[in-house]
Amino acid sequence: MADEKFEEQELPVVETKGTSIEKAEDFFEKNKNVLAYVLVGVLAIVAGYLGWTKFIIEPREKDAQAKMWMAERYFEKDSLDKAINGDGNYPGFEEIATGYGMTKSANLAQYYWGIALLKKGQFEEAIEHLKKFDSEDQMVGAVALGAIGDANMELGKNDEALDYYLKAANKVTNDFTTPVYLMKAAVAYEGAGNYDGAVAIYQQIKDKFPKTREAQDAPKYMARAKAMAENTKK
Repeated sequence: MADEKFEEQELPVVETKGTSIEKAEDFFEKNKNVLAYVLVGVLAIVAGYLGWTKFIIEPREKDAQAKMWMAERYFEKDSLDKAINGDGNYPGFEEIATGYGMTKSANLAQYYWGIALLKKGQFEEAIEHLKKFDSEDQMVGAVALGAIGDANMELGKNDEALDYYLKAANKVTNDFTTPVYLMKAAVAYEGAGNYDGAVAIYQQIKDKFPKTREAQDAPKYMARAKAMAENTKK
């Protein structure tokens, strides 16, 4: 009897596949003109981007590279005014950065411009240009962040300097930039009166970067910071 009752029951049939296909076909049929316009629009955007890159950006990039080498040479010689402003025959970093926007050379010029201003003691302006620099190279990016830290330290902005030193140290881990900026971060901690924080940083340098010069200097600075921490607790 149970089998007979089961056989007599009619289960509902859900034709999901067929209805889905039919709905899709109906949607495309009703909206084919709109979809065609969308497709044409997307293709136009892609073609425009490729054309802009090929015929506008690439020639400007080559032109900027051909002109910036002299500014880089002046920078290496510490002829900072000529590096920034040019020499009358070749443009400086300012002209490259402002006149060749959206190129890699213009981006790099912002970095050089910022470092040159830092060396000249124009710290606010240095920060402005270094913040505009966007590095694909982790090492150069770390140096740029550290330079912003240096500029802030010169301006007496200890907290801002500490923040950028830690960012620079954590940008990429290596035996070259990381211990340098950790050491500067420790000094910034000491400047803020946070001697325990400084001790922790010195210990980190000693433990994680034992072959570096900073690791060799860390114990004496750590002893000083510990002594200062004890004095403040008395």
